[in-house]
Amino acid sequence: MKVVILTSSLHGTAAHHLPFLLKESGIKITMVIYSEGLVKNKKKWYLAKLNKIVQIGFLGALNGRQIRKWYTSNLKQYAQIENLQSICQRADIPFYKTSTINSEETIALFNRAQADIGISLGNGYISQKIFNIPKHGMLNIHHALLPQYQNAQSIIWSIYNEEKETGFTIHKINRYIDKGEIVLQEKMPILIRDTLADTVTYNYVNLLNQSALALVKLLMNFEMYFQKAYPQGNGKSYTTPSYWQFWKMNKIFDKLKNAVIIK
Repeated sequence: MKVVILTSSLHGTAAHHLPFLLKESGIKITMVIYSEGLVKNKKKWYLAKLNKIVQIGFLGALNGRQIRKWYTSNLKQYAQIENLQSICQRADIPFYKTSTINSEETIALFNRAQADIGISLGNGYISQKIFNIPKHGMLNIHHALLPQYQNAQSIIWSIYNEEKETGFTIHKINRYIDKGEIVLQEKMPILIRDTLADTVTYNYVNLLNQSALALVKLLMNFEMYFQKAYPQGNGKSYTTPSYWQFWKMNKIFDKLKNAVIIK
């Protein structure tokens, strides 16, 4: 199974998952492509940011910056994630940088990769001009259950909705974000820690570990899983919580702390 990986982070899901994939001789990584996310249309970019602030409020935007750390720098407490480029160099995997996800550079690299399947790990919207290039299209790993939590950050909205479990979904990529056919999905219990931040980070690392193993299993049994793929149906889309949603999230978390806390 020849695989091309597209990512927008050097220390994110791709860097975490790649060592798992390299352990299997039946999986050949033909290329890893890192999108630097350069802003080409600054006016459009600033308008999108402004619309987001209007939607969630200024305090919500500030909370968003805090929450991002739960999925990035805070991971060091529970996971050692090496730089993606360093992993590729050591494993002799072609590594390329492109300016943006949907650039002509990316299209050219995908054509050169000649992969059976593309894997998106930590990206925004991917154009049809790209996800249609690999023989079997592209897959995305969404670290939440679909279709219930489309476009949602992992774990926080499950807590907001007072649920006791979370999960991940590996799905086909189509023209709509997080709405492609589900290929593999697994549920996991939410393990409560001392704080909301630590609870999110701890469970997110668990999701990363389990989704990496599931991706390997899927790729090694590709035809079986692809034949069983099914449409999502109606779902709900989420974004960064507003100030009041974040306040409510913390209150609900306080209630959930009656469960056993892992030390």
